[in-house]
Amino acid sequence: MAGSSPRRVVITGAGTVNALGRDVAATVDAMAEGRSAIGALDFPDVERLSMRIGAQVRGWVPGDLFDGARLSLYDRFTQFALVAGREAMAQAGLDAVPGDPTRWGAVIGTAGGGNGTVNDAFRAVFAEGKNRVHPFTVPRLMNNAAASHLSILWGLMGPTFSVATACSSSNHAIGLAVQMIRAGMADGMLAGGAESMLNFGGMKAWEGLRVMSPDGCRPFSLGRNGMVQGEGAAVFVLETLEAAQARGAEILAEIKGFAMTSDAGDIVMPSVEGAARTMRMALADAGVSPDAVGYINAHGTGTTANDRTEAAAIHAVFGARAGQVPVSSTKAMHGHCIGATGAIELLACLMALRQGVIAPTVGFTAPDPDCPLDVVPNTAREAQVTTVMSNAFAFGGLNAVLVLGRV
Repeated sequence: MAGSSPRRVVITGAGTVNALGRDVAATVDAMAEGRSAIGALDFPDVERLSMRIGAQVRGWVPGDLFDGARLSLYDRFTQFALVAGREAMAQAGLDAVPGDPTRWGAVIGTAGGGNGTVNDAFRAVFAEGKNRVHPFTVPRLMNNAAASHLSILWGLMGPTFSVATACSSSNHAIGLAVQMIRAGMADGMLAGGAESMLNFGGMKAWEGLRVMSPDGCRPFSLGRNGMVQGEGAAVFVLETLEAAQARGAEILAEIKGFAMTSDAGDIVMPSVEGAARTMRMALADAGVSPDAVGYINAHGTGTTANDRTEAAAIHAVFGARAGQVPVSSTKAMHGHCIGATGAIELLACLMALRQGVIAPTVGFTAPDPDCPLDVVPNTAREAQVTTVMSNAFAFGGLNAVLVLGRV
C-alpha cells in the first residue's frame, strides 16, 4: 500500500446491551425520549454501600441466552459483548465474516474485565471461607475474555485483543481497529467495549474515590455532585468503504478521524490542554475544521472537575462557536459505563447523523458559569448534522477522541 491513500473505514453494524435497552433500537428510543435508567441497585450486600444507585441491566437471565456449557466460561461483561456482537453482525447482514477470516479480528475495551468473577471469587474465599474457587475463574476474569469469545464465536483469526485505558477504553479500541483497517493489517473488525462492575466489590472500590453521586448524574449542571456508574456493552462492525459498497451493505457512518494522547500529568485530575490537543488532532486526522462539527458527545461525567475542564477544552478548540455547537452527555441516562461508555455513547452519535436527533443532557437543573455550553438540556433536539465528535478522557490522563461523518 506504499504511496496509496489510507483506506476509508465505515460502520455497517451496531449492537448493544445497556440499562436503557437490550438492543440499539430500544437504546436510541430511550435517548431520544430523554429517559434515565438510573435507579436503586440490586445485588448482594448493596446495603453496605453508601452509594446505592446505578444504571443496572435489569432482568438479565443468562440461561435464556447461552447454553450451560458455554455459559460457565462467560463473565457478565462477556455475555453483554456477545449479545451486542450478534446484533451488530445481524445488522451488517453477516452470518459469517466475508472473505479471509485471518483478515478479521476484534478489539474490545474494558477497564475491569471479569469484575463480577473477581467479586464472586473473593466472596467465596474470604466471606464464605471456601478453599476453592470456580475452575474457570481465570478465563472468566481476564480482560481479553470478551474479545476472545467474539473471535471464537465468529471465527475471527486476525488481530484480537483487549484495551484497558479506564474510561477511554472503548474509544481507544475503536480507534485502534480503524487504524489497523486503514493500514491494511485487517479488512474488518468487531470493535467496542464491555463492562460490568456493578457488584459490591466494584462499587465499594469506586466509593473510595469520592467521585460518586448519591442522588443522580447531572452533567454540566450547577450543583452537580458526581458520577453514577452503569454497565453494558456496544459492539460495531467496521470494514472498508469499498468492501461495504461492494457487498451492498447499509453504511451507518464513516469513522473519519481518531486521536489519542496522554496528559502525562495527574493520575486522576483531567487536563484542559490534553483534552483540547486530542480534539484538535482528531479533527486534523479527519481533515475537517471545527466549524464542520454539528454535535459533540461529551465525556461529561457529572463531576465538578471533569465537566469544567471539558468545557474549557471545547472553548479552546471551537472558539466563538463553543457556546453554539450542541454538546450533550448521555451518561445521565445510561450511567458511566467505564470501559464500555464510549461505545454506548457512539450510538448517540449515530442517532444524530442518521436520524437528525441530538440526545439531551438529562438531569440538568441550572447553568453553571464554568460550563458555558449549549448542553441540549433535558429534551432531545432535531438538527441536521454531517459531522460529530465523541470525547473520552480517562483516569491516568489518557484521552481518545473519534470524529464520525455521513457517507
